[in-house]
Amino acid sequence: MASFTKATAPFLALAVVLAVLGGGAAQLSPNFYSKTCPNVATIVRQGMASAVGQEKRMGASILRMFFHDCFVNGCDGSILLDDTASFTGEQNAGPNANSVRGYEVIDAIKARVEASCKATVSCADILALAARDAVNLLGGPTWSVPLGRKDSRTASQSAANANLPGPGSSLATLITMFGNKGLSPRDMTALSGAHTIGRSQCQFFRNRIYNERNINGSFAALRQQTCPRSGGAGNLAPLDVQTADVFDNAYYQNLVAQKGLLHSDQELFNGGSQDALVRQYSANARQFSADFVTAMIKMGNLLPSSGTQTEVRLNCGKVN
Repeated sequence: MASFTKATAPFLALAVVLAVLGGGAAQLSPNFYSKTCPNVATIVRQGMASAVGQEKRMGASILRMFFHDCFVNGCDGSILLDDTASFTGEQNAGPNANSVRGYEVIDAIKARVEASCKATVSCADILALAARDAVNLLGGPTWSVPLGRKDSRTASQSAANANLPGPGSSLATLITMFGNKGLSPRDMTALSGAHTIGRSQCQFFRNRIYNERNINGSFAALRQQTCPRSGGAGNLAPLDVQTADVFDNAYYQNLVAQKGLLHSDQELFNGGSQDALVRQYSANARQFSADFVTAMIKMGNLLPSSGTQTEVRLNCGKVN
């Protein structure tokens, strides 16, 4: 970030005002905190290394949290705002309730960042860095994260319900919903590779393993062992049957073998427009990684709409 002299101070003040009034006007840069909080990436990395070291699944949880933040009015940390008696946020929207997890990890990292650089680094930027580290700590690529996001002073449960694609989505729905965010079908297919890590609840794949025909029989039988026809809604199964906690291209190999866990997963390889790309990723891990990074940066550049009130939250769970 450029250094400022006294002569430029009024312009800095103006920039801060504009950032508060117009969330969509920010210009992101990997060097945004190079002068004001040079250790932020190290602090986030240490926090994520500790969290993933304790539970590998947490890497997938933080990555998913970032997706769910960015898809609702941009990457603005709105998903982190807790509900109160007078405020209903995004955490209890259908796609997030009893599903998105890891808020305490971000809170712990934020506390350490605040101790080092008070009122400087947004929760939205911390989440973006944490998602990158989650991928890398589980064996995936790394990349320079553009920074300079601000935290929204509001959140929308209705927008979360409307903007997040569900596990039963068709290919057409996925292409449309990602397209609404300026993400191409290729971006969508690459970002879906995030399901090479993490778990899903039985309630989200029960219909697939009992009723769908484009599924490997032995794979369906395996999943039925822990996901009964009734009950056990919260029972977990790995999204990637091969390497559940390693970020690799096995997810696409699973799709080619009709071992996608979710309906929305297998839709990427079911005689449609993304079949060729799925085959490419299944055979070329380097290509998948490169496209995933490109799509993550593109998604991470989604910012709140102009006019959104923003700030740098001191506590990620509540406005200042």
